[in-house]
Amino acid sequence: MKTAYDVVIIGGAATGSSVAYHLAADPAFGGRVLVLEQDPSYARAASALSAASIRQQYSSAINVQISLFGIRFLRAAPDLLAVDGDRPALSLHEGGYLFLASAEGRAALEAGHRVQRAHGADIAFLEPEALAARFPWLDGSGIAAGCLGLSGEGWFDGWSLFMALRRKARSLGVDYRAGRALAVESAGGRVTGVRLEDGTFVAAGTVVNAAGAGGRALAASAGIDIPVHMKKRMIFTFTAEDPPPGLPLMIDPSGVYVRPEGRGFLCGCAPPPEDDPDSGDFEVDHAFFEDTVWPRLAARIPAFERLRQGRAWAGHYDMNAFDQNAFVGAVAGLDGFLLANGFSGHGLQQSPAIGRGLAELIAHGRYLSLDLAPLGFDRLAGNTPMRELKVV
Repeated sequence: MKTAYDVVIIGGAATGSSVAYHLAADPAFGGRVLVLEQDPSYARAASALSAASIRQQYSSAINVQISLFGIRFLRAAPDLLAVDGDRPALSLHEGGYLFLASAEGRAALEAGHRVQRAHGADIAFLEPEALAARFPWLDGSGIAAGCLGLSGEGWFDGWSLFMALRRKARSLGVDYRAGRALAVESAGGRVTGVRLEDGTFVAAGTVVNAAGAGGRALAASAGIDIPVHMKKRMIFTFTAEDPPPGLPLMIDPSGVYVRPEGRGFLCGCAPPPEDDPDSGDFEVDHAFFEDTVWPRLAARIPAFERLRQGRAWAGHYDMNAFDQNAFVGAVAGLDGFLLANGFSGHGLQQSPAIGRGLAELIAHGRYLSLDLAPLGFDRLAGNTPMRELKVV
């Protein structure tokens, strides 16, 4: 068993496996890479429990750019991630996002749309009349405008994506090991490696923290405090007798979202801040659907007044309390330690670009394709948040 690597990546789901794949595929990198994953079944990984969707409708330019690369990657993934001629099927469906805004939210919707269009996102701004003509099943009460992704937005098989990234990385020589990273160790202001729960020490010149729920504790073991909190999010599924045709992934001003899923639909909503404590459990509160999600959903889409509930599950957002954007990249004062934490629900869709960027930083010492510096950890020390307004 090897106990020394050039790079150790902690967390083997979408982000960690994307870093591993992009690093192993870079001709400029010839080192050894280990991915540590404490649960190789991925049963409770955020990537596995996600609603698995992708959008360019963000308020921050960097997030728009990250997702524009993401959709290009998803389209090309069957070829990029093929192993021995076996091409992964990601079931990408570019059904679009539909953000609805009240009169109070119209200005923010318009501002976001300007950012998205400036960077080439294919997003249409729709006045109430256009919304009614395009979506006759929609109750437009209180809606002042909407933004619809015409291409490049939709949903996909998230499990297949990160399994394909993992398989491709392994085919390129990356080692995967089951084990829980207990601490990141350092000396003289530089990372030296990772101590595992079983006592094993794995030496490494670079350590990437892509540990999701465990990311804050790992950073703390290295003396770094990242304000990332675990927030439980529940997803509910249902079928309807008279489903609305052409439903995109719709986000209501109330925060409720819904999208097609197979022959039915899935939906959810963030609870109000006062009812959103840090949580590590996976229990589903079915009353939340009945009392909060369903009434808002049925008010906006009357066809959903009658539905049949299906299964439901809970996962977690690693929520960045500072500004709802991830911390990505190096940490001042600790050479060789890289962060990929606090994605606030956007990790799966952002994993292709984040993996590419961190791989470039490791192999070349700088970002080449897309400058991820706006997501750097230094914004916390400088108290310069880059707040993302569109967190679903």
